[in-house]
Amino acid sequence: MSNAATPLILGEFRRAIDDRYRISLPSEWVTVLLEAGGPQCLLAKERPGSLSLWNSRHWGETVDQGVRLIETKIAAGRLAGQTDDLQRLGRLLSTRHRLVQIAGRGRLLIPEGFREFLGVEAGGEVFVVGAAVCLELWRPDAWLSYLDEQIPEFRQLYDSLSA
Repeated sequence: MSNAATPLILGEFRRAIDDRYRISLPSEWVTVLLEAGGPQCLLAKERPGSLSLWNSRHWGETVDQGVRLIETKIAAGRLAGQTDDLQRLGRLLSTRHRLVQIAGRGRLLIPEGFREFLGVEAGGEVFVVGAAVCLELWRPDAWLSYLDEQIPEFRQLYDSLSA
Protein backbone atom coordinates (compact mmCIF):
# COMPACT_ATOMS: atom_id res chain seq x y z
CA MET A 1 0.00 0.00 0.00
CA SER A 2 1.07 3.63 -0.19
CA ASN A 3 3.04 5.42 2.51
CA ALA A 4 0.00 7.50 3.45
CA ALA A 5 -1.75 6.41 6.61
CA THR A 6 -4.42 3.92 5.65
CA PRO A 7 -6.99 2.98 8.25
CA LEU A 8 -6.56 -0.57 9.49
CA ILE A 9 -9.40 -2.93 8.68
CA LEU A 10 -10.34 -4.31 12.09
CA GLY A 11 -13.33 -6.17 13.47
CA GLU A 12 -15.14 -9.49 13.33
CA PHE A 13 -18.63 -10.20 12.06
CA ARG A 14 -20.70 -13.32 11.40
CA ARG A 15 -22.43 -13.30 8.05
CA ALA A 16 -24.72 -15.76 6.27
CA ILE A 17 -24.05 -16.92 2.74
CA ASP A 18 -27.25 -16.76 0.72
CA ASP A 19 -28.47 -19.41 -1.72
CA ARG A 20 -26.50 -17.76 -4.56
CA TYR A 21 -23.25 -17.75 -2.55
CA ARG A 22 -23.40 -14.01 -1.88
CA ILE A 23 -22.30 -12.37 1.32
CA SER A 24 -22.88 -8.83 2.60
CA LEU A 25 -19.67 -7.08 3.63
CA PRO A 26 -19.46 -4.28 6.21
CA SER A 27 -19.89 -1.03 4.26
CA GLU A 28 -17.00 0.80 5.96
CA TRP A 29 -14.62 -1.97 4.89
CA VAL A 30 -15.88 -1.94 1.31
CA THR A 31 -15.04 1.78 1.14
CA VAL A 32 -11.44 1.12 2.22
CA LEU A 33 -11.01 -1.84 -0.14
CA LEU A 34 -12.39 -0.05 -3.16
CA GLU A 35 -10.58 3.23 -2.52
CA ALA A 36 -8.75 4.16 -5.71
CA GLY A 37 -9.22 0.63 -7.01
CA GLY A 38 -12.55 0.86 -8.82
CA PRO A 39 -15.50 -1.49 -8.21
CA GLN A 40 -13.30 -4.59 -8.20
CA CYS A 41 -11.29 -6.29 -5.49
CA LEU A 42 -8.95 -9.21 -5.65
CA LEU A 43 -10.10 -12.39 -3.93
CA ALA A 44 -7.29 -14.75 -2.93
CA LYS A 45 -7.08 -18.25 -1.49
CA GLU A 46 -5.00 -17.95 1.68
CA ARG A 47 -5.21 -21.07 3.83
CA PRO A 48 -7.77 -23.87 3.77
CA GLY A 49 -11.04 -22.45 5.07
CA SER A 50 -10.01 -18.85 4.43
CA LEU A 51 -10.20 -16.31 1.60
CA SER A 52 -8.84 -12.77 1.59
CA LEU A 53 -10.17 -9.72 -0.22
CA TRP A 54 -7.69 -7.02 -1.26
CA ASN A 55 -7.65 -3.64 -2.95
CA SER A 56 -7.19 -4.68 -6.60
CA ARG A 57 -4.78 -1.90 -7.53
CA HIS A 58 -2.33 -2.68 -4.72
CA TRP A 59 -2.49 -6.44 -5.16
CA GLY A 60 -2.40 -6.28 -8.95
CA GLU A 61 0.74 -4.15 -8.91
CA THR A 62 2.43 -6.51 -6.45
CA VAL A 63 1.60 -9.63 -8.49
CA ASP A 64 2.52 -7.96 -11.79
CA GLN A 65 5.93 -6.88 -10.44
CA GLY A 66 6.67 -10.40 -9.23
CA VAL A 67 5.61 -12.00 -12.51
CA ARG A 68 7.75 -9.54 -14.52
CA LEU A 69 10.76 -10.36 -12.33
CA ILE A 70 10.24 -14.11 -12.84
CA GLU A 71 9.89 -13.60 -16.62
CA THR A 72 13.16 -11.62 -16.62
CA LYS A 73 14.91 -14.40 -14.69
CA ILE A 74 13.62 -17.00 -17.15
CA ALA A 75 14.84 -14.94 -20.13
CA ALA A 76 18.27 -14.56 -18.48
CA GLY A 77 18.49 -18.32 -17.84
CA ARG A 78 18.60 -17.81 -14.06
CA LEU A 79 15.82 -20.34 -13.42
CA ALA A 80 17.23 -23.13 -15.59
CA GLY A 81 16.68 -26.48 -13.93
CA GLN A 82 13.73 -25.19 -11.91
CA THR A 83 10.97 -26.25 -14.29
CA ASP A 84 9.08 -28.18 -11.59
CA ASP A 85 9.02 -25.10 -9.34
CA LEU A 86 7.98 -22.84 -12.22
CA GLN A 87 5.14 -25.17 -13.15
CA ARG A 88 4.01 -25.36 -9.52
CA LEU A 89 4.10 -21.56 -9.28
CA GLY A 90 2.17 -21.26 -12.56
CA ARG A 91 -0.53 -23.64 -11.33
CA LEU A 92 -0.90 -21.77 -8.05
CA LEU A 93 -0.93 -18.35 -9.73
CA SER A 94 -3.60 -19.66 -12.11
CA THR A 95 -5.96 -20.64 -9.30
CA ARG A 96 -4.94 -18.52 -6.30
CA HIS A 97 -6.60 -15.19 -7.03
CA ARG A 98 -9.33 -13.60 -9.11
CA LEU A 99 -10.82 -10.16 -9.62
CA VAL A 100 -14.34 -9.91 -8.21
CA GLN A 101 -17.01 -7.21 -8.27
CA ILE A 102 -18.47 -5.73 -5.13
CA ALA A 103 -22.14 -5.26 -5.98
CA GLY A 104 -24.69 -2.89 -4.47
CA ARG A 105 -25.04 -2.93 -0.70
CA GLY A 106 -21.53 -4.37 -0.42
CA ARG A 107 -22.43 -7.82 -1.67
CA LEU A 108 -19.74 -10.21 -2.83
CA LEU A 109 -20.44 -13.30 -4.92
CA ILE A 110 -18.02 -16.06 -3.93
CA PRO A 111 -16.96 -17.67 -7.23
CA GLU A 112 -16.81 -21.39 -7.93
CA GLY A 113 -13.46 -22.86 -6.96
CA PHE A 114 -13.26 -20.37 -4.11
CA ARG A 115 -16.44 -21.77 -2.55
CA GLU A 116 -14.90 -25.21 -2.34
CA PHE A 117 -11.65 -23.85 -0.90
CA LEU A 118 -13.57 -21.91 1.74
CA GLY A 119 -15.62 -25.01 2.48
CA VAL A 120 -18.95 -23.37 3.32
CA GLU A 121 -22.23 -24.24 1.65
CA ALA A 122 -25.01 -21.87 0.61
CA GLY A 123 -27.03 -21.03 3.70
CA GLY A 124 -23.98 -21.48 5.92
CA GLU A 125 -22.14 -18.84 7.91
CA VAL A 126 -18.68 -17.32 7.72
CA PHE A 127 -16.69 -14.99 9.89
CA VAL A 128 -15.75 -11.76 8.12
CA VAL A 129 -12.55 -10.63 9.80
CA GLY A 130 -10.50 -7.47 9.40
CA ALA A 131 -6.87 -8.45 8.88
CA ALA A 132 -5.46 -4.91 9.06
CA VAL A 133 -4.59 -4.60 5.35
CA CYS A 134 -7.29 -6.81 3.87
CA LEU A 135 -10.60 -8.42 4.72
CA GLU A 136 -10.83 -12.18 5.29
CA LEU A 137 -13.65 -14.70 5.05
CA TRP A 138 -13.28 -17.73 7.34
CA ARG A 139 -15.14 -20.98 7.73
CA PRO A 140 -16.13 -20.88 11.44
CA ASP A 141 -14.20 -23.99 12.55
CA ALA A 142 -11.06 -22.84 10.70
CA TRP A 143 -11.30 -19.37 12.30
CA LEU A 144 -11.71 -20.74 15.82
CA SER A 145 -8.78 -23.11 15.29
CA TYR A 146 -6.63 -20.21 14.03
CA LEU A 147 -7.55 -18.15 17.08
CA ASP A 148 -6.66 -21.02 19.44
CA GLU A 149 -3.19 -21.11 17.89
CA GLN A 150 -2.56 -17.37 17.61
CA ILE A 151 -4.21 -15.63 20.58
CA PRO A 152 -1.52 -16.70 23.07
CA GLU A 153 1.05 -14.79 20.98
CA PHE A 154 -1.05 -11.63 20.57
CA ARG A 155 0.73 -9.50 23.17
CA GLN A 156 4.20 -10.26 21.80
CA LEU A 157 3.09 -9.58 18.21
CA TYR A 158 1.35 -6.33 19.17
CA ASP A 159 4.34 -5.12 21.16
CA SER A 160 6.79 -5.91 18.35
CA LEU A 161 4.73 -4.13 15.67
CA SER A 162 3.79 -1.11 17.79
CA ALA A 163 7.21 -0.46 19.34
